[in-house]
Amino acid sequence: MVWILISLVVAALFAPLVTRLAGRSCGRVLALVPAAACAWFATRIPAVAAGERLVEPVAWAPSLGVSADLALDGLSLVFALLVTGIGALTMVYARGYIGNDPRLGRLNATLLVFMTAMLGLVLSDDLVTAFVFWELTSVSSYLLVGYDHANPKARAAALQALLITGAGGLCLLCGVILIGSVGGTYSVAELVASGDVLRESSLYLPILLLVLGGCFTKSAQLPFHFWLPGAMAAPTPVSAYLHSATMVKAGVYLLARLSPALGGTDEWLALLVSFGAATMVYSAVVAFFQTDMKRILAYTSVSALGTLVMLLGIGTADAAAAATAYLIVHALYKCALFHVAGIVDHECGTRDVDRLGRLSRAMPITCVAACLAVLSMAGLPPFLGASAKSLVGHAEHALHMGPVEWAAMLTVLMTFAVGALLVWRTFFGRRDGEDLPKHPHEAPIDLWFSPLLLGSLGLVLGFFWGPLAHHLLEPAAAAIAPGVAPELHVHATAGAYALKAALAAVGLALYVKRRPVVRALRLWSVLAWFGPERFYDRGLVAIEWVARAVTRRLQSGSLRTYLAIVLASTMVLAGYPLLKNGVPLPPSGSFDIRVHEAAIVLAMVLATVFVMATSSRLAAIAALGIVGAGMSVTFLFFGAPDLAKTQLAIETLSVLLFLFILYRLPPLRQLSTRLQVWRDVVLSITVGGFFALLVWGLTSVDGASRLSPFFAENSLALGKGHNVVNVILVDFRGIDTMGEITVLAVAALGVLGLMRVHVRERSAS
Repeated sequence: MVWILISLVVAALFAPLVTRLAGRSCGRVLALVPAAACAWFATRIPAVAAGERLVEPVAWAPSLGVSADLALDGLSLVFALLVTGIGALTMVYARGYIGNDPRLGRLNATLLVFMTAMLGLVLSDDLVTAFVFWELTSVSSYLLVGYDHANPKARAAALQALLITGAGGLCLLCGVILIGSVGGTYSVAELVASGDVLRESSLYLPILLLVLGGCFTKSAQLPFHFWLPGAMAAPTPVSAYLHSATMVKAGVYLLARLSPALGGTDEWLALLVSFGAATMVYSAVVAFFQTDMKRILAYTSVSALGTLVMLLGIGTADAAAAATAYLIVHALYKCALFHVAGIVDHECGTRDVDRLGRLSRAMPITCVAACLAVLSMAGLPPFLGASAKSLVGHAEHALHMGPVEWAAMLTVLMTFAVGALLVWRTFFGRRDGEDLPKHPHEAPIDLWFSPLLLGSLGLVLGFFWGPLAHHLLEPAAAAIAPGVAPELHVHATAGAYALKAALAAVGLALYVKRRPVVRALRLWSVLAWFGPERFYDRGLVAIEWVARAVTRRLQSGSLRTYLAIVLASTMVLAGYPLLKNGVPLPPSGSFDIRVHEAAIVLAMVLATVFVMATSSRLAAIAALGIVGAGMSVTFLFFGAPDLAKTQLAIETLSVLLFLFILYRLPPLRQLSTRLQVWRDVVLSITVGGFFALLVWGLTSVDGASRLSPFFAENSLALGKGHNVVNVILVDFRGIDTMGEITVLAVAALGVLGLMRVHVRERSAS
């Protein structure tokens, strides 16, 4: 599995080159990598079906309890097959759809990165590693949705998706940290085995809410659903892959994966079932009011995701099996329908169903693929969707919640209406007299091959329900709801068939009367004005306004203002816990200070007063050098010669550097008002006095330091140096020192650039 991820990364790196060299065949060449991965996962089906769990340990940060282990069980196997199989078909489809666009190489590379991220997520056996891949899916989807970066709508849609899923990612990160703290591990297998520890913890509800915040945003549950239809600004290959097998299924996967650890409680049942059912019915209804084929499919995807979340909320073995079956069915028909929508747009120049019609003769193969996919979506026998929806209905009925069953029936009704809108209206319906932007004709094989194959699989797999249930559904259900065998052979009764027929008739009648219904419900568009998308837009404007106001106030260009803000903030942040917990007081008694020590202190104080009084930059820098030298001598008197040498070297170098930089600048001038001067005096005395007392009090507190003996003992043994301070700076905290050097180097380059600009301006004048 590690080599599969590596091969996908390598393919992504070389994708632009392969795209240029292979030309029209680049999609087929690049598709070989995910196709080979899919074949490898397919060979592991018998082992996983027999109960085997394949684990590949990968060390990452063992001292932190974090690993990069990969594991393959029934749940991850289903997702891996979908990610790689549909990914291979998407690579072929993308070349036929995008054509000779010069950005095709970049698109292919990003698709492969997206594939790697999703595959890494479903295979990760560690929550920290899974979170890294989780965030990588957000970043790569941002690049894919914003593929047409010259289009403002594409950029806005990409930003919207990134902000919403990114906010959910922050929630998930907090939840993962709490899970690790409570469970004592980040290993998914160990957490699943000890789920009672999490459920019985007082932090269970915060953990659950944080995890659901991440999963609901990723899988577009209400009220975060609107980013997914907005992401239709992406090219059709991206939309198809994102909806059917990758990003939006990531939230569903994580809910399923953590179900044994977090599920089985009243909170889990109430939250997932209520949000899932609301999302399911709301999006199915909204889809009926759309005219763009991709937006129709986007809302039906949101509805399907709501169904999956609801099933996972039920939490039984039957519901887990139903969720897995519906997941597979949805991936097959949704990818096929998105590809069909892309073909119609590519060959007709529009996706508006109100402008389309009578395309069956001009595009017969595409029509067959669309019909197969919609029949599977409707759940009609003998398609695979019929068996999957029977399981879904059985799981919903076992919940004994009337509102949920009514919502499910309304969703089925709207599914028939939307299916008729997608297929009948597009391929068999009457077209208005308006001509299409392009003359309709059948697409090349690279475009129609994948929807026809996926639609056919929805039919063929319906005849092999038994092997499919045994080899894929049972192992996946065991991973989601371990310990109980699901009922996978649910036979619909005559009453169920009659109910489905009635719902189909009502749905088709609703389609026939679609235009009067849409006109009668124009209020819907008015209500949408107050929906969550409007809150997002207004919230984004408010954030930008606040950011500009804060920037104008804080980024004033005044170094004095910056220092005042930093010092005042430090006082507040450091002072509050000290006042709350008790400030260490300095020791009482007489001062044991010698004459030479008093002389050094007096020289440092006089140098400090001189710095504040002088108008010469050079004199101020020299006086500051006296302060630094006095500190070095103090260190020497108190038995720290190594620290004294380091301090003296740094002070000398700093003085020379400041002299080199500032000798060209004009003398200091008094620009502050009297009020500003007194304000700065008060702030300076307060900050200086606070930290003087703080250091004085802390040094008087009894308590042995654990760091000093460690550094003293290991400086020579590990760092090979006698100067303890230098060894600390160079070896023990070498990365910090390198960062400080980098900051200073960048600042020096900036100063050098400003000096050159100043010299050029003086020369020009």
